[in-house]
Amino acid sequence: MAADTKARVKELTEALKNTYHITPGLAVVIVGDDPASRVYVNNKKKACEAVGFVSEEYALPAETTQEELLALVETLNSKPDINGILVQLPLPKHLDDKAVIAAINPQKDVDAFHAVNVGKIMLGEYDFLPCTPAGVMEMLHSYQIPVEGRECVVIGRSNIVGKPMGMLLLHENGTVTICHSRTKNLAEVCRRADILVAAVGIPKFVKADMVKEGAVVIDVGMDRDENGKLCGDVDFENVKDKCSFITPVPGGVGPMTIATLMKNTLKACKLQNNIAD
Repeated sequence: MAADTKARVKELTEALKNTYHITPGLAVVIVGDDPASRVYVNNKKKACEAVGFVSEEYALPAETTQEELLALVETLNSKPDINGILVQLPLPKHLDDKAVIAAINPQKDVDAFHAVNVGKIMLGEYDFLPCTPAGVMEMLHSYQIPVEGRECVVIGRSNIVGKPMGMLLLHENGTVTICHSRTKNLAEVCRRADILVAAVGIPKFVKADMVKEGAVVIDVGMDRDENGKLCGDVDFENVKDKCSFITPVPGGVGPMTIATLMKNTLKACKLQNNIAD
């Protein structure tokens, strides 16, 4: 699915270049040397190359100040050839990620984290959707899994995944419960779910006894198990035979997240150049 999405973006990018002589541009800012962030940034650069975008990487040292980072964002806001700005999170602890996100021009906020874009998502009148929840919805649509009228449980309430995920399921008439560390009887709540989305950041947190027979299980986690091997928030081996659909880690939601980022950047380029979709 991710490959199909990127192929479509590549096709549309070629048409944009041929008709308007415009190439979408994405700037990725990474501060410090977090190994997981480095992997994500490299994957985003590869995806940009694959679809024909211009990609610019700004790798800043861990001791970068708030002022320096905000100055870079301001420079990128005013660059006409940069349509999308992505600041890789998490930032080092001395930096204020909220202020950095607020500084990004909402039209270039291809992660859809800016308050303006978050508000539009709440209203259901958005330009961009956060890449991971949008990728999840794309998977549900592609496999013709209905959301309407079904019990949807999201574990995790982050601004990046949990909250927008709940909102997108709600927009499609799902009955949504968002769980978190203070939820009572968590396993019981999860067992009600027809669609269960795990975005909690704890390796193999979702056990087989938390999953209803025939449920659709979406694993957003990217963790490492006790042997240092990549795994998700779901105990895949013990859960997979119980559900109707399950996403693997790696190779499930991750590739869809990056494919959606490419779609968002293309859309941003068209919006900024007043080109009809």
